Parts: sequence; C-alpha cells; structure tokens
Amino acid sequence: MDPVQATPTTASPATARAERPRRGERIMAAINRDPLTAPHAVRNDAVLAVFTAALATVLALLVGHGRDPGAPGWALLLAAHLPLPWRRRRPLLVLLLVLVPVVPYHALDNNHAAPVAATMVALYTVAATVPPRRTLLLGTVLIGATLTLNALTNPDGFVELVRITGWVVAVLVFGVDVRYYRQYVAAIVERAERAERTREEEARRRVAEERLRIARDLHDLLAHSITLIGVQTSVAAHVLAADPERLDRETVAKALDDIAETCRAARGELRTTLEVLRDNGTADVRGPLAGLDGVPDLVEAARLAGARVEHSVRVGDAVPPAVGAAAYRLVQEALTNAVRHAGPEPAVRVDLREEDGVLRLSVVDDGTGPTPGGTPGFGLVGMRERARSVGGTLDAGPRAGGGYRVSATLPLTPATREGTR
Repeated sequence: MDPVQATPTTASPATARAERPRRGERIMAAINRDPLTAPHAVRNDAVLAVFTAALATVLALLVGHGRDPGAPGWALLLAAHLPLPWRRRRPLLVLLLVLVPVVPYHALDNNHAAPVAATMVALYTVAATVPPRRTLLLGTVLIGATLTLNALTNPDGFVELVRITGWVVAVLVFGVDVRYYRQYVAAIVERAERAERTREEEARRRVAEERLRIARDLHDLLAHSITLIGVQTSVAAHVLAADPERLDRETVAKALDDIAETCRAARGELRTTLEVLRDNGTADVRGPLAGLDGVPDLVEAARLAGARVEHSVRVGDAVPPAVGAAAYRLVQEALTNAVRHAGPEPAVRVDLREEDGVLRLSVVDDGTGPTPGGTPGFGLVGMRERARSVGGTLDAGPRAGGGYRVSATLPLTPATREGTR
C-alpha cells in the first residue's frame, strides 16, 4: 500500500466566509475610530505621505497640465508633503504648513494637479477633526484665497475655478459628515457601555439586597428560636433541680416537647430561607411569605416562654404580602427581645390596626429593658431596615413609665392593594 501523502490544507468556504466578516469588522473599526486617538497614527500617516508624494511625482512627470517643475518646483512639492505624518496631532498647523509651499508652487505655474492630493488630505483631516464652525470659516478663507490666486494666474480659467471650488467644498462636506458619523457611533457605544454598567450595578444591588434580606431572616429566625429554646430549657432545668425527689414529669415532658416543636419550626423556616442560595434563577423557591396570620403562633410561643401576652389584630384582608411579612418579622423580633430582656414573666401587649391607609404596629412590655452598657446587637438595625424596605418607619425605646415600646408605621398604598387582589 502506498503511503498516504500529505496534501496542503486550504481554507474551506466556511472559513473564508468567517474571515470576511472579521475583515469587514476591522475595516469598520478603523473607520469609526477617533483619528485623534488612533494607534500608530504618525507611522501610518508617514506611509500615507510617502504614497501621496509618489502620486504627486507621477502626476508632475506624466500629466501635461502646466510646465514641468524645475528645482524650485520640486523642492516646494516635496515640502508640501513633509508635514503630513503629523496631520492628526496638529491638523490646522499641518494644513497651514502644506499651503505655505503649495501657494508659491501654483504661483510659479507648475503642474497644478501634482499637489492636489496632499492639499485634500490635509483639508479632509481638518474637516474631520475640528469643530464644524472652524471648518466653515476655514473653507471660506481657503476658497477665497483660491479664487484670488486663480484670478491672478489664470484669469480666463472659469471652468478650472469651478472645479477647484467644487473639490474644496466636497472634501469639506465629506470630512464634516465623517466627523458626525464618528460622533454618532461613539454615542451609541457610550450608551451601550452605560447600559451595561447600569445592568451590572443593578445586578450587584439586587444581590446585596437579597443577601441583606437573608441575613435579616436568619437573624430573626435564629434569635427567636434560640431564645425560646433557652427559656424552655431553663424551665426544664429548674423543674429538675427544684425538688429531685418529687419530679414533675409532666412539666418536664411539656418543656421538652416545646423545645422539639420549636426546633422543628426553626428547621423548616431555615430550610426555606437557605434554599434561596441554591436557586438557579429559574424559580422562586422562597415559598409563601410569613404574614399576619402567623402572629397568633408567635404570641403562643412567647406565652410558652413565660411571657404574659395579649394581642389585637384589626386589619383588613387586603394587606400586601411584603407588608404582612415585614409586620410578622417586626412582631417576632419585638417578642424575642421582650422574652430575652424584659425579665421574668413580662406583660406584653401586641397591637396591629389599619388606620388612614397605613398599618400601625405596637409591641409594649412592662419589663426592665436591655441591660445598660451591654453590647448592642443587630435586632433594632434589622427592624428599621425591614420597615424601610416597605416604605415604613420604626421607633423603639424605653417608655417613660417603665418598660419598652416598639412602634412601626407601614404604608398600605392603593397600588399595592390592587396588586394583592
């Protein structure tokens, strides 16, 4: 069997089609790029100057319009191309330096077509980079000077005069149009980048808000559950240590059952809260929000922990879920603080009522309040943040007659009400 000979690989039609868009994209990127900030500007313009000088030389030698340049003419023609490498850095100065040798070159009646390319390149650069008003003023001065020079050197060349004026106007209009097009493209790119930054900032803001919400929920849940477990454990320990010979098994069993029930409820809420961290963004895994219908359970749990709680809920049915959840968490945290800081068997009054389009919440106890000089926690901070999250306010502090009071005002807007129906 003959060995397989390697054959040179050729680009497939699909590869060629893929390269054409990339080549077109590079060309469009070069056109859209700001000429004042383009990379390698001097090097590229030096190549352009050499090409323009070679074209001018060919035109001076081959085109029979006017006489062939002598030594002064060649020197002036070469001098007109020398400033072109710096045309983007100093467009007005380069145009002036180009016109300085071009004017005497034409005045000597040399080949008039030779320096046209260099003049048009410099003129286009000015029109594409300087403000339009300056371009209009410069074009007027240049056309006036051209008319004057042509009248002195060729008074009968009306056709030549129209042709020169048309070229100047065409180059100026083209340069200004390119300038406006580049500004339009830059504005589109800037808006796209700003929109992208806005989306990223919005995504970061939402992530921060979600993390804060989870932190608040975890704080409320764990603080409430751990406080109740601590109180119930203390009850069981007290019963066991009070009279070991006459053990109240029923009380101990009830305390342990309450601890188990609190643990089960806390585990369920904790699982629901932490499932948000596993969400891939395709579904809402948080489940139904806690609401005002859960307040009686909070009251009963506080009673089991030893507090004497009375509550009153006078609220309509159309409470927005977010407001109901905020009120639930505020009551939960307030009862937790009362059980923890108000002393043994505090009397607590929980009141929720709807009044003038707002939900007014009040939790008042007759206890001693937090220990002075203690390390402040995150409870009050989280409560204020939760109230602000639904547009409400919260006040908390000791009462004048003793005890502690937490009050909140949560708005019930018409738009939010309609959204719950």
